[in-house]
Amino acid sequence: MDFTNSSCGESDHRQIEENKPLLGEMSAPEGGKMGAVPCRRAVVHFNGMRYKLLQEGDIQVCVIRHPRTFLSKILTSKFLRRWEPHHLTLADNSLTSATPTGYMEDSMPYSAIEDVQLLSWENAPKYCLQLTFPGGTVLLQAANSYLRDQWFHSLQWKKKIYKYKKVLSNPNRWEVVLKEIRSLVDMALTSPLQDDSIHQAPLEIVSKLLSESINLTTQEHESIIVAIAPLLENNHPPPDLCEFFCKHCRERPRSMVVIEVFTPVVQRILKHNMDFGKCPRLRLFTQEYILALNELNAGMEVVKKFIHSMHGPTANCPHPRVLPNLVAVCLAAIYSCYEEFINSRDNSPSLKEIRNGCQQQCDRKPNIPLRLLHTNPDLVSQEVTSADSRHKTVIVTSNEVHVEVERNNTVNQKLKANTGNDSEPNLIDCLLISPACSTMSIELSPQAERVLECYVEILKILSDYDDWRPALASLLQPIPFPKEALAHETFTKELKYVIQRFAEDPRQEVHSCLLSVRAGKDGWFQLYSPGGVACDDDGELFASMVHILMGSCYKTKKFLLSLAENKLGPCMLLALRGNQTMVEILCLMLEYNIIENNDTQLQIISTLESTDVGKRMYEQLCDRQRELKELQRKGGPTRLTLPSKSTDADLARLLSSGSFGNLENLSLAFTNVTSACAEQLIKLPSLKQLNLWSTQFGDAGLRVLSEHLTTLQVLNLCETPVTDAGLLALSSMKSLCSLNMNSTKLSADTYEDLKVNTQVLCLPHDFYA
Repeated sequence: MDFTNSSCGESDHRQIEENKPLLGEMSAPEGGKMGAVPCRRAVVHFNGMRYKLLQEGDIQVCVIRHPRTFLSKILTSKFLRRWEPHHLTLADNSLTSATPTGYMEDSMPYSAIEDVQLLSWENAPKYCLQLTFPGGTVLLQAANSYLRDQWFHSLQWKKKIYKYKKVLSNPNRWEVVLKEIRSLVDMALTSPLQDDSIHQAPLEIVSKLLSESINLTTQEHESIIVAIAPLLENNHPPPDLCEFFCKHCRERPRSMVVIEVFTPVVQRILKHNMDFGKCPRLRLFTQEYILALNELNAGMEVVKKFIHSMHGPTANCPHPRVLPNLVAVCLAAIYSCYEEFINSRDNSPSLKEIRNGCQQQCDRKPNIPLRLLHTNPDLVSQEVTSADSRHKTVIVTSNEVHVEVERNNTVNQKLKANTGNDSEPNLIDCLLISPACSTMSIELSPQAERVLECYVEILKILSDYDDWRPALASLLQPIPFPKEALAHETFTKELKYVIQRFAEDPRQEVHSCLLSVRAGKDGWFQLYSPGGVACDDDGELFASMVHILMGSCYKTKKFLLSLAENKLGPCMLLALRGNQTMVEILCLMLEYNIIENNDTQLQIISTLESTDVGKRMYEQLCDRQRELKELQRKGGPTRLTLPSKSTDADLARLLSSGSFGNLENLSLAFTNVTSACAEQLIKLPSLKQLNLWSTQFGDAGLRVLSEHLTTLQVLNLCETPVTDAGLLALSSMKSLCSLNMNSTKLSADTYEDLKVNTQVLCLPHDFYA
């Protein structure tokens, strides 16, 4: 039969020559040497009809053998051809049928296919492909022209990829191999097929080639990287290729390839990667790339510019995955700095083991809190004894880390009491501070020091972006660092800048992350407070954190109670030194009756009177207490309505004019009062109904009311600027039964929460009218 190589006029781009040898006719570069191009290659993409790569499908098959006799020629004429329906699968090595009978009883390997063409002669069967093999021809007939073209391009792709795999599996001359890689990349870029595997298959072939070739020169490394760079613009590199890139970053950090080729690859990873846990080598590659940038002459300035390019010039970063991915890379890098110490914890129990008191199969010492000491060569392998058996001490040596274990009966009893609790103990319980020192002595290698310095600096840079700070604070709130890092003075001193940025941010979603993520665990507030493992100052950061937290925490009494139980000593010391925030804290403890012990109250009063600012504030407290007693004295009206346009000052002046101990119903509707008047409202002990309709009373005032007016039953907030943040504070008011929230920014979720927690009833607009 007459089979030609001409193609259909409507599809000139489909004509692909298959008979060219892949290696034979390609010449080596000039001079026989291969060099890296300092810039990326131009990318030429296919324009026209796009097709999806076929893996299987239904098609008609006809096999025509080459006639050897006159009879066979008659039998193979077009009038006597027999077509068979088959469901063909395009496997990696061959074309197979789901029903191996008839023409397709045996699979057809791609190596046996000499050519793939579209039939175009006159009176040829419609929508047919011609596959030429040594013994004849296979005709494939599709249902329409689109399916025919899809089969054509898919077969071409499978056949070429199979040939490239064979050719590049046995490389001889690297000059020729590089040409083949470039040809493979060009084929992927110009293919009309649109599928993820079109770009991934060449990358996997090159990745396998590099993993099996260990004797490559640096120049050959760079040449291969430049050759495959166009494929990496829209695809993540495979794991083996990531290893290859990491090696290049470590060995040649100043190479232009790192800047010009790896930068867009890392940018794409940071913008689009969803989970480094599924592809840890992408994280490792990103980590090595950033370290390579840090090795340049400008050092951290280059890293800072790179992070700024990831954030973008606008106030808000348009890529939500950039920050979580950068933080994940930083955490992994910091962890790697202490990995040697973490892996050498011979007898050091985990936090959960400390709490549960469980033993491992090895002969481990009892699991009790650790006391960290400076490294002392004289204490290595030495047991310290004491006459008092309750304070018997054992020194456990782990490389350069020495851990002193105190067996204290009181501590052991506390641990036994908490055995049933599965939650981890506080880090402060595990990192008790020795009177002689404040941190554990950890000697990192010079390389680990550089890595630690680089990635802690990156966390500082991230904390300087206002839009990233809330998410960064949330990611760091669980303290995702190993114990060794928190006990390392260098690390905690450098990280202090990040915590300071959180403490200075007025947004509650940021500075609230200084507190622990849940009860029973400690947060940054505890670690950087006096007596904490990370505190290296006289309490300035602690005072700053207390100031910002007191300004936004609606559970003021609970917070003050926590300070009184755990940090009363540091608070009194800072107040004695004239710190105004701590003076205010001590005054509030007295005003809210947080301290029950009379001796402690007298000590606080003495502390306040020892400074000018403390004496002045204590006198103001005494005046307020006298006014409060006068105000709460029984008597006065039970109902009170302020005129419209009254202000906070008017309300304060009115309440100071007499006793209002019997006042149960107060209407401030259509006045100009704000959240500041809450300080006056909480002085009314009998108040049960409060009308704030059409005022400027906001979230801050609601937090104060929820903390003090626990007996309030009816509250009207119609047309006030309150939001979900303030309304959620009302969930602690169990006596509240009627709440008007019409014309507010109340969401459906908050409304349901309030109904469950307070059983309130949303009242109509005309309430209190």
